[in-house]
Amino acid sequence: MSLFTRKPIAEIAAIDDPHSLKRVLGAGDLIMLAIGAVIGAGIFGAIGTAAAGQTGPDGEVIRYGAGPGLVFSFMLLGGACALAALCYAELASMIPQAGSAYAYAYATLGELVAWIIGWDLVLEYAVGNVAVAISWGDYFGTLMRGIGVDMPAWLTTGYRTAALSSNPDVSGLIATAPQIAGIPVLINLPAFAIVMGVTWLLLRGAKESSTANNAMVVVKLLALGLFIAVGVGAINPENYTPFAPNGFTGIHQGAAIVFFAYIGFDAISTAAEETRNPQRNLPIGILGGLAVCTVIYVVVGVVLTGMVPYTELGVADPLAFALQAAGYSRVGWIVALGAAVSMAAVLLVFQYGQPRIFYAMGRDGLLPDWFARVDPKTRIPWTNTLMTGIVVAVASLVGDAAETYDLTNIGTLFAFAIVCLGVLVLRVKEPDRPRPFKVPFVWVIAPLGMAACLFIMKGLPWQAWERFGIWLAIGIAIYLAYGFRNSKLRRRRSEL
Repeated sequence: MSLFTRKPIAEIAAIDDPHSLKRVLGAGDLIMLAIGAVIGAGIFGAIGTAAAGQTGPDGEVIRYGAGPGLVFSFMLLGGACALAALCYAELASMIPQAGSAYAYAYATLGELVAWIIGWDLVLEYAVGNVAVAISWGDYFGTLMRGIGVDMPAWLTTGYRTAALSSNPDVSGLIATAPQIAGIPVLINLPAFAIVMGVTWLLLRGAKESSTANNAMVVVKLLALGLFIAVGVGAINPENYTPFAPNGFTGIHQGAAIVFFAYIGFDAISTAAEETRNPQRNLPIGILGGLAVCTVIYVVVGVVLTGMVPYTELGVADPLAFALQAAGYSRVGWIVALGAAVSMAAVLLVFQYGQPRIFYAMGRDGLLPDWFARVDPKTRIPWTNTLMTGIVVAVASLVGDAAETYDLTNIGTLFAFAIVCLGVLVLRVKEPDRPRPFKVPFVWVIAPLGMAACLFIMKGLPWQAWERFGIWLAIGIAIYLAYGFRNSKLRRRRSEL
């Protein structure tokens, strides 16, 4: 049986039984999930690195900064993501099942590609959440200092962050931190705590998690509104010169890291099996959420790079830093509070998404059966949720945010490109299948979406490509050792 056997869409359609997830979300919930996932670590954290650039511990340039031209980085990303989002909307309306791009690849490109995408999405959700948790910890530290509590650096800095930092104060922690058996104790305790807190909330159920997300989205929008309102009055036009200090190279490489800010709309598709009337509500949630978030990013980018010189923005909490530099320390503290709430919402949505991808893969036999178990009361993948929370929390203790941004971005861009390809394949293989939402000018938009994703991937550092290749090799080895032999689709076909 071929490695590229496709799973019929009729088999993928979710069945409303005690073993499926519970449909409790509407279009409004999905748009709020999109804002909850998209407006977070990118705008409150990675935006500073994109503007200022990044250097390694030895002073080597890892990426060039976009400067005020960051606005064009956001526009480039908004366009690329809009192309991919249209393709997502078509497939999500046809295949309303948990699993996101994994389920779409299974229906269009076959089992091996589906496995690769499912494995790849671990980079987007689980690994991505490590970066979000670390950024949350940085803002939490700002909040604590604002009320006079200064936590020891060795309790708020992971070992990898110290080892990779070009800041001597941070890298010097390896020598000054307490040691156990000669090993420096450098852990990010706040990052660990927030992941476990979010995991506890997710274990309560999908609707309860959505309600909590909606409340956090309101707080984050108020915080960004406050930043814009105050920041506009502190803009110095001289900070916009030079507008693009590193030309298109800076804009391109800035887009490649800030892409992390946009990946959240994919998380909406993981909620397909818990959405009421998914054929209507999923396209609204995906496209509506992306449009709102792109406008917010452009406005914040204009204000931020106008408040302080772009070279000063390479910090963990750029929005709060800009307000403090402009003399608005109290407002900076309030925005830091909003950032902490905002990134908690991102954690919640991504931690929501990862277990459901594992659930879909377990249901297909590509992972052990226990991945497909749901709690009989809450109808959520309880074991997956707890396991994902523990793994992400432990990784957040010692990880580095910048290192995980790149790995998350390249994995997600690859998944987006596959979704665009999948739309074209299904148009050829099953042209007459009903499509509640159709991509307009599909033979233009889908290829452009693939090209745009590959182009943004090209702007990532070589280390990201190396690590991505190693990750895929590990994933294929796992598939050949377990998934290939235990695939339920393969088993059914062999019995015919």
